[in-house]
Amino acid sequence: MSKGKIWRGFFYCLGLLVLAFGISLNTKTNLGVSPLISVSYSVAHICSANFGNITFLWYVVFVLVQIGCHIATKRYRMIVSDILQIPLSMVFTRFLNVFAVLIPDMQGGMLPRILALLLAIVCTGAGIGLTLNARLILNPGDGIVQVLADCSGKKVSTVKNVLDATCVVITIIISLIFAGEIVGIGLGTIMAVIGVGRVVAIYNHFFKETQLKRSGIS
Repeated sequence: MSKGKIWRGFFYCLGLLVLAFGISLNTKTNLGVSPLISVSYSVAHICSANFGNITFLWYVVFVLVQIGCHIATKRYRMIVSDILQIPLSMVFTRFLNVFAVLIPDMQGGMLPRILALLLAIVCTGAGIGLTLNARLILNPGDGIVQVLADCSGKKVSTVKNVLDATCVVITIIISLIFAGEIVGIGLGTIMAVIGVGRVVAIYNHFFKETQLKRSGIS
């Protein structure tokens, strides 16, 4: 195996770990979670279920949507890549479970929770940058955005915003019906929407070329 492939795998695995840490830390601040996982978080909270397991099922829904889009557009060769996201999701959500145990719930003053939230956003954005630039299997959250953008002809950023808003609406509806209050949506959700994309852009500006060269991609 070449050094490039070893580095590529290293960056990819590191990205998954950093991303899982960022998402888990975000939820532990109790300030609201990122939009894409707000549905699974609210369901897990309401049902007292395992967050990682519910997130895995939510990711499977994302994968099924991608498969449906590729069948509808007759891009059958892409279905294999879609299916490979399922075992990836299983591994990734196990990371979520590990960090859920290791990171304590945060209560009390706002300042330490906001600082933790900022760290979570940085880790989430850096994790996304690492995994995307490795150019291996997409995380279902990124995959569904890309597929919907390809099928609709819309910009990725536009599709991302619409999908985020849709997840927030679904979360609010589920929360109000089954919990009588909004679960998982808060300051952290808004900051994640604004901040994660900026962190990805900053990561790519400073580190993308280095990562690609190390990985033998460019």
